[in-house]
Amino acid sequence: MYALADCNNFFASCERVFRPELNGKPVIVLSNNDGCAVARSNEAKALGIKMGDPLFKIRDIVEKNHVAVFSGNFALYGDMSRRVQEVLRGYSPSIEVYSIDEAFLDLDGIDVDFDAYAKEISRECWRQTSVPVSVGIAPTKTLAKIASKLCKKYPKLKGGCYMWRPQDIEKVLRKFPAEDVWGIGRRMMRKLETLGVRTAWDYVSLPETTVRMLFHLPGYRTWKELKGIPCIEMEDMIEPRKTICVSRSFSKEIDSLQELSEQVANFAESAVTKLRGQNSIALEMVVFAMTNRFKENAPQAFSRCHVVIPDGTADHRVFIRHALEGCRDLFREGYGYKKAGVVITKLVQEDGYAHSLFSDMVALEKESRLSTSIDSIHTARSFMAPRGAERSRGAGSTRARTTRRSGRTSLGHPSTSASSDEILNPTVGIYNVCFSVCYQSR
Repeated sequence: MYALADCNNFFASCERVFRPELNGKPVIVLSNNDGCAVARSNEAKALGIKMGDPLFKIRDIVEKNHVAVFSGNFALYGDMSRRVQEVLRGYSPSIEVYSIDEAFLDLDGIDVDFDAYAKEISRECWRQTSVPVSVGIAPTKTLAKIASKLCKKYPKLKGGCYMWRPQDIEKVLRKFPAEDVWGIGRRMMRKLETLGVRTAWDYVSLPETTVRMLFHLPGYRTWKELKGIPCIEMEDMIEPRKTICVSRSFSKEIDSLQELSEQVANFAESAVTKLRGQNSIALEMVVFAMTNRFKENAPQAFSRCHVVIPDGTADHRVFIRHALEGCRDLFREGYGYKKAGVVITKLVQEDGYAHSLFSDMVALEKESRLSTSIDSIHTARSFMAPRGAERSRGAGSTRARTTRRSGRTSLGHPSTSASSDEILNPTVGIYNVCFSVCYQSR
């Protein structure tokens, strides 16, 4: 048996954890630079707000219905996701984190009442994290995803659905849209429509030879999974990434070295945090910045700086220093930069890397301990810093807030007064030291 735990309206639910008075009220979370809605509570969905709707398009709905609007806080969402995963690990020896708000559990060998088990997992996730989680249990991963969707649609299931009897599976599949089946994409759906397939049961009813000939192995696996035959194995071992990129488009163009450097320093710090999270070190880094290519009358530039790190490292200071030096080299006066980013490449696992014979191992050990301490501070601070109020509520205003967690305003710009933030955010302090050294050396 497999279980799928799916967090309901995850980003919106995370915001409600710190604003419980918003339970039962419409809430949306916006993408980077507050562009469009990427998460909606059920109440917001009922108002007709669709996934990806630009804020300017739905502003009238927001103002009229007093919708709470939040800027995306992806550091918070990642931390809440880890907390939910910790709860799930107490219910299965094998867990596959499928996305930030979904995880599969392998229940092979567990002899329990699975219907009660699903409801217990959902209830415990809510008790420990205050995040609503729908848990579907079924003989295959594809059917488990369908079962979890039923939990969201039917509140009487109390967050848990166990779907295993053939007659129950058939009843569900006859009403379940084929385009909502895990593994059936848009291109595949266009082919299915020509065959008259509208529901998941229609797909299951196709001859096996037709499925194998038209949809090959991926489609055949989905077909068998819907029949209750497991074909998709658990992937509880996550392969380390080969490249890490952190970039962002700015809400307004940046034309000063100071402000661009602040952004690049934050990107470098975020990339190193991900690098250290998978126990890797890196040998190369690329810093890039580009102007707004849609502004035809403005001067255009796409600049990049390639940095080779002779002795692989995962030290925050090293990457921030190199990022600032690269930013200084690529910056050109008179240009308005719309996007910038940091790409870390040539990643290797730290345990298997052999440093140079001439490396100062004592210094490397000190750097490692310092970076570990910074990681610990980041972890401890995850929920200690107070959350600011939502970006707008009711009136649809765009007032910015400064959060002590990241040193940024809600519109994505770093706070310019970092005197107090240096204590709360190690990146700010490291950045100020590195920037002063790099800037004075010009």
